[in-house]
Amino acid sequence: MYSSCGDLDFARKVFDTMGKRDLVSWNSLICGYSQCKKFKELLGLFNAMQEANVKADAVTMVKVILASCYTDNMGLADSMVKYIEENCIHIDVYLGNTLIDMYGKRGLVNLAREVFDRMPERNLVSWNALIKGYIKAGQVVEARKVFDNMKQRDVISWTSMITGYSQVNQFKDALKLFQDMMAAKVTPDEITVATVLSTCANLGVLDVGRAVHDYICKHGIRADVYVGNSLIDMYFKCGVVKRALEVFHDMKEKDSVSWTSVISGLAVNGFADSALEYFSQMLKDGVGPTHGCFVGILLACTHAGWVDKGLEFFESMEKVHGLTPEMKHYGCVVDLLSRSGYLEWAYEFIKKMPVHPDVVLWRILLGACKLHGNVVLAEIATNNLIERDPSNSGNYVLLSNTYAISDRWDAATKMRQLMEGNNVQKPSGWSSIQVDR
Repeated sequence: MYSSCGDLDFARKVFDTMGKRDLVSWNSLICGYSQCKKFKELLGLFNAMQEANVKADAVTMVKVILASCYTDNMGLADSMVKYIEENCIHIDVYLGNTLIDMYGKRGLVNLAREVFDRMPERNLVSWNALIKGYIKAGQVVEARKVFDNMKQRDVISWTSMITGYSQVNQFKDALKLFQDMMAAKVTPDEITVATVLSTCANLGVLDVGRAVHDYICKHGIRADVYVGNSLIDMYFKCGVVKRALEVFHDMKEKDSVSWTSVISGLAVNGFADSALEYFSQMLKDGVGPTHGCFVGILLACTHAGWVDKGLEFFESMEKVHGLTPEMKHYGCVVDLLSRSGYLEWAYEFIKKMPVHPDVVLWRILLGACKLHGNVVLAEIATNNLIERDPSNSGNYVLLSNTYAISDRWDAATKMRQLMEGNNVQKPSGWSSIQVDR
């Protein structure tokens, strides 16, 4: 009784004074520790239980395995599976679900499936745990098979599958499944709508995004910070800047992602001045900038051609805000300099980088060389690209086009021949349009 009410100290005193303890006594205290998230004490008590030669049951195993997962002691979790087998402990639906969840979170979905198939009784949690396991492993096809075989589904089932499609960039499948969910009259929760809004943003389907927003307002779905951030991202990616800012200002709670979404969204849509204004306001409000926030700021400077200002922000990352620049920030600076025609400066910047430049940086420089007709730097960039990414046809094509712009047709032809000699295939171009019927 005391352990279930959270008075563990008194419960432990009563337990320690007991002359004889049975399995129920041990489990009662173990469950109390689990309920209060005192996992180290729980595992210590289980060790004492084993020393007392008291055989555990399914209830014990559920709590010990959960404690093992929370303390990241996977070796103990695996030893408990062995204990279950050696002691022929009956795997009921609760223990089975715990094992499926444990294996799924570790990416061991085949073992999760074995447990699922062996369970004499399953409930909705069992099916949902297996779906999540397959999604964690990136096996959305298998997850969909499980989903389709379910006789009953709840919001977790639908949301897990929608999220799975979204995580592997199958946004159309995610949107189609959400439409099926609405047709089945299953009420989405905030996780569902946040995922669907992100899908709408990636597909650029403003009408669906607006419909989801209207649904949130009409049905009283809790618009937490995650939903708010998803709405901001969706409206910005669809080019509806005014609505995105309205959502931002209406949010009762904002986090660093909210500010970053606004700053980046304004930058992408060409509102560089506003992006910098919101950055200043963010600092005044005491919100620390993130790495993503500086990508947005540098992008704004790039679009506006503010070279000096952009370099100032880049320098401030580490000196003022204690953020070590990442490859994407170096790429932004190379893009900033290259777009403004400072190709030599961009090249020197690349050479002085404290980290090894990746192919993206060299490709940015090569693209700018084509634009400005700088053959010398184009050759340097291409040599670095071919060394690091020899099978990418774009590297050869960009230099060939740079030669062509400079009327160096022989060199352009040789580059095309080199491409063919290295058996580099250029992918076929394609396009699609949406036709209203």
